[in-house]
Amino acid sequence: QVQLVESGGGSVQPGGSLSLACTASGFTGSTKSMAWFRQRPGQEREGVASITSETGRTYYGDSVKGRLTISQDDTKNTIYLQIHVVKPEDAAMYYCAATQLGTIVIGVGVEASYEYWGQGTRVVVSS
Repeated sequence: QVQLVESGGGSVQPGGSLSLACTASGFTGSTKSMAWFRQRPGQEREGVASITSETGRTYYGDSVKGRLTISQDDTKNTIYLQIHVVKPEDAAMYYCAATQLGTIVIGVGVEASYEYWGQGTRVVVSS
């Protein structure tokens, strides 16, 4: 069974750094794209960053450009999200997503572009 498991959430201070990880298992064949989404309280879920599995090309949401980095390991079964300078608005539930249906090449994409989802990991920003 396909499973995506996020880790690394917790409490972080503004100005600090944060790293999240998502480990995928149970896939038959490779993924095409993987992504991070987040949902802030009272807000719609938004695409944060994505990575093309085969090539490692990355895409970022407009609201977070320049502040974070998405990456993958050599096995391509784990992706990471590093927020270099945390802001209060980064507080959210972060979700990992993956698709085997096709490579998304116009940006992070929308929720419907990804058929596999993790349960999420919560990030709390406080002093």
